[in-house]
Amino acid sequence: MKKYSTAVELWQSYKIKSVDDIDKYLDHFRILFAYHSGKIENEDITFHDTREIFVNGRILNYTGSPRAVFEQQNQKLCYEFLKMKILRKEVLSIELVKEVHKILTSGTYDEHRFIANEERPGEFKKHDYVTGIHEVGSAVQAVEKDLKELISEMNEYKGKDVLKAATYFHARFEYIHPFADGNGRVGRTLMNYYLMVKNHPPFIVYEEDKILYYECLQKYDETEELNPLFKFFKYEIEKTWENALALANGEKQKRKHKGLLSDFN
Repeated sequence: MKKYSTAVELWQSYKIKSVDDIDKYLDHFRILFAYHSGKIENEDITFHDTREIFVNGRILNYTGSPRAVFEQQNQKLCYEFLKMKILRKEVLSIELVKEVHKILTSGTYDEHRFIANEERPGEFKKHDYVTGIHEVGSAVQAVEKDLKELISEMNEYKGKDVLKAATYFHARFEYIHPFADGNGRVGRTLMNYYLMVKNHPPFIVYEEDKILYYECLQKYDETEELNPLFKFFKYEIEKTWENALALANGEKQKRKHKGLLSDFN
């Protein structure tokens, strides 16, 4: 619990006021987030390729899956799209959800979804796709209503437990399953967007932790019990910001030691 609180304090100490601040403090995070969020659902994604896209804007001598390249290029575009919205603290909306989905899934829909089912990036599902062993998911005709109700709940929430609210949003969003594809990537992106708008650190759901992640989501699907997912997200926040906290503590120790040495001068 203390590590989590310290991570929140560290993020808030950054006092982010500009796009340059966002780029500075999320420089490595944005690459790791894109890699792990993509890797959870696409085994073809690699850290090297993700980093090349974010840092150099291209991959040389690539022979892998075109979809993997599109997905990670889209992650970069979505990061750029959301920066000013975070600074302006724009609230969640149906339009924002659709635009994030459009950016993240552009060029990635397979032929069956795109041609046979007439699904499109940025549009709600047209067929009853389900997710998880319990086959959850709002019916096609209920998606927009269910999502509007969820967004309204989030925008009206004035409490201080930002992570608990974000956990609820993510669990409900994945339960609603509003799109034909890309629900996980969109849901994790929007959750971090909400957190940053509320001056809370974003975090990575690590690919190596995906089994536990899915189990926690499944627990919510079965019983609407949010606590397992909430605890898991706290753990992931601590893991995400562990190195930054160690670095910050090291700087504090340096300053402390300088102060002690000055007493002898």
